[in-house]
Amino acid sequence: MAHEYLNQLLTAPAADDNKYSRGVVGFITGSREYPGAALLGVTGAVRTGVGLVRYLGPSEPANLVLLSRPETVIQPGPADAWVVGSGMPVTAFTETVLQNIYDFGLVVIDAAALTQVDYSKLSGRAILTPHSGELARLLRQLGQQASAIAALSTLQAAKLAAEMTGQVVVLKGHQTIVAEPDAEPVVLPPASSWLATAGTGDVLAGILGALLAVHANAILTQSLKISEVTELAVRVHSLAAEIAIQDGPPAALDVAEAVRLAVRQLAA
Repeated sequence: MAHEYLNQLLTAPAADDNKYSRGVVGFITGSREYPGAALLGVTGAVRTGVGLVRYLGPSEPANLVLLSRPETVIQPGPADAWVVGSGMPVTAFTETVLQNIYDFGLVVIDAAALTQVDYSKLSGRAILTPHSGELARLLRQLGQQASAIAALSTLQAAKLAAEMTGQVVVLKGHQTIVAEPDAEPVVLPPASSWLATAGTGDVLAGILGALLAVHANAILTQSLKISEVTELAVRVHSLAAEIAIQDGPPAALDVAEAVRLAVRQLAA
């Protein structure tokens, strides 16, 4: 896919845009045990250029998010896309939380949420963001035997998960794989090796959520593919890591803060 076409999706606000027309992304992420996951995802989304970020979560991560990102709205309300699961324990997925996920139009499903969601109940469209261990757990949850999973290549495993869930699967790694139910998996170019540090997956989830929100209408009317948004998010994420290393080995928050520089560079 031509990079120039993808880069055009990183548009600046028009004169008649406002915070709502620029896209609203909501987060149900983080926990008392892992509050940083909420901040990393929210920062990744803010730096991607979304119009408004809404955060719903426990007080510990909510306070952390507000201290660093005071523009975040900490109250219920609608959003064009949602990010769920990052930094959440299994016990957080109550019936109320799960029903909200099932009702969302566009949603990024990460971490523990991957094995808690009943994919047959999703009314909208989702991007699943497992690493290899989470993908194996997801396939076991979907009824696959461990021996059969072990015999699969990474391409086959990602493809199988996409087919069984009916959703887009983004298998995170040095070479990210994007799998859709009715298409051959795509292996993206190698990402920065500096992304091999805790929390960078949370940042990617935030970038994905922001791009889904900004382009929600085009995705829902099928004039833009989720896989295209996914490829762009992975490219932004990798470039942000390369920018962040210019000052030395980066932490995940450094990558999240560098996202805006990556967006500026790609959109130039």
